[in-house]
Amino acid sequence: MKTRFTTTLTVSAMAAALTLTGCANMTETQQDTAKGAAIGAGVGALLGVATGGSKRAGTGAVLGAGAGALGGYIWSQKMQEQKAAMERATAGTGVGVTQTADNRLKLDIPSDISFDVGRSAVKSNFAGVLNQFATTLNSNPGTQITIIGHTDSSGSDAINNPLSVDRANSARDYLIARGVGVTRFTTEGRGSREPVADNSTAEGRAMNRRVEIFVAEPATTAQR
Repeated sequence: MKTRFTTTLTVSAMAAALTLTGCANMTETQQDTAKGAAIGAGVGALLGVATGGSKRAGTGAVLGAGAGALGGYIWSQKMQEQKAAMERATAGTGVGVTQTADNRLKLDIPSDISFDVGRSAVKSNFAGVLNQFATTLNSNPGTQITIIGHTDSSGSDAINNPLSVDRANSARDYLIARGVGVTRFTTEGRGSREPVADNSTAEGRAMNRRVEIFVAEPATTAQR
């Protein structure tokens, strides 16, 4: 038993080391996924040893890696229904509704319906989307919401950074006013640091002025 345990720890440690070494050229999201997979593999292997030896340790490592890579989120039937509801609610608005690699629901809100240039007040078109969104969130109280604000590169960081935070908080406050629990939210502002288009053109700058909203169902919540 001791030999199996030691061998399993060694293999798991090597896998984790190789995974984390490869993080150097990854994006932040990819790094988190890789680290989660490595940690999950180690935990899964240890559980496998505890419940049945080296053969189960290998299976545990694989399952653990999968759980770790997903960051602890699941894509349940409720999440799929929420995605479908938001696709219907935002049809024709330009809002992107997708499932991310780590099993989160993502709403990508472009500037033409979210906020005026240099402002953080919710526009009327955006309010309609948020009204529908609040309804789906209230129907799924176990989910967590992250809102990230972005700006284009016009102006300085001293202006853009707080503006991006204000935009994220403005969307959060709107949803809270419609009954979504305050403790479910995390907000961030990333200024102009993460452009998705060329800031040298008006079209590109408009694409970069955006809000991203992520909804996640933690695996621990689903198991309760």
